[in-house]
Amino acid sequence: MEGETSWNSHCIDDMSKDIGEFDSFSELSDEGNKETIVSVDSILPDDLLERILAYLPIASIFRAGSVCRRWHEIVSSKRFLWNFSHVLSQKPWYFMFTSSDEPVGYAYDPILRKWYSIELPCIQTPNWFIASSCGLVCFMDNDSRSELHVCNPITKICKKLQEPPGMKFSDYSALSLSVSRTSHNYTISIVKSKQVPGNFLQWDLSIHIYDSETMMWATSLTEVLTGWRGGDESVICDGVLYFLIYSTGVGTPENRHSLVTYNLSSRSSPLIRSLIPVPGPLTCGRLMNLKGKLVMVGGIGKPDRPDIIKGIGIWVLTGRNWVEVGRMPHKFFQGFGELDDVFASSGTDNLIYIQSYGAPALLVFDMNQKLWKWSLKCPVSKKFPLQLFTGFCFEPRLESAP
Repeated sequence: MEGETSWNSHCIDDMSKDIGEFDSFSELSDEGNKETIVSVDSILPDDLLERILAYLPIASIFRAGSVCRRWHEIVSSKRFLWNFSHVLSQKPWYFMFTSSDEPVGYAYDPILRKWYSIELPCIQTPNWFIASSCGLVCFMDNDSRSELHVCNPITKICKKLQEPPGMKFSDYSALSLSVSRTSHNYTISIVKSKQVPGNFLQWDLSIHIYDSETMMWATSLTEVLTGWRGGDESVICDGVLYFLIYSTGVGTPENRHSLVTYNLSSRSSPLIRSLIPVPGPLTCGRLMNLKGKLVMVGGIGKPDRPDIIKGIGIWVLTGRNWVEVGRMPHKFFQGFGELDDVFASSGTDNLIYIQSYGAPALLVFDMNQKLWKWSLKCPVSKKFPLQLFTGFCFEPRLESAP
């Protein structure tokens, strides 16, 4: 099917064009205008060839590694990985699950506009909690919420982490991951929330932090919230943990959600002092880190019916104020549904992906160009009316390792 490619077999038909254009060239000799083929291998030193290959899309680099032994050794070397990590960043990919039972699906490459068939390591079912940063993806099981893995979905390198502290079975959990682009160390945060027995308004909330450098968990904060509970949305931006909390029935419909900011260095408390209101009545919110800025994609609710979504907006947090940077045009919004929580959204760099739960269609918003467009159609069809689709965004990187 058009647009579909098997990643594991590297059958990338038209990617050979990226390499073939500089694989060899012809010249005329002085004797008899006889054409001579000169190979790049015979004239380019390794360091220059490394720099050329490092500018290829990541899928083409895998193809380049199968050209010959020399190229394979180059793209597998530590020096090449260093060069690759310092060139222009690869555009983020979006992985879409195509089964409700197995961790299989397709990853979309926005540069080559292709879908690659990928089976994810570590994760067992699509309903696990997922967070990503700088080429790494963290998976946490949805049952005990104590099994965590960090992996690179491109290289398939995976590491299982020790069980986090805190309450074993929480009502709500929010997972986030932040990877340093310089040291490659990473921080994982889990915000756990559980109702106080016999009290609907009060919820126990705790924050647990994992440091890859020490390979240890620490419980950073425990607090009781009144009138608010935690949820499943969180992200780390520039050393600050952001997560959404949800009203338990107190207040107006405009205040169904609020944003909590928690500095991972100073670890201030109580949390209620850091609350930032969301921009108007929202049906749901999705948080993401785009170049160190907190971005929220939210379902805009009707003033008189906040559970009915009338549009989808995008905001950037500046200080303690939200600045709207985009609103989905009506022609794209049609088909997303009307009730409450109807879409998945994640992004990094300058791209935001928005996907309806009800269909395998993927909408892309470019923050720089303020441009909306559909991705190439995913090579999967809806098999039954209630089939749901979801996914996550990640950076395709070779040098990132857990």
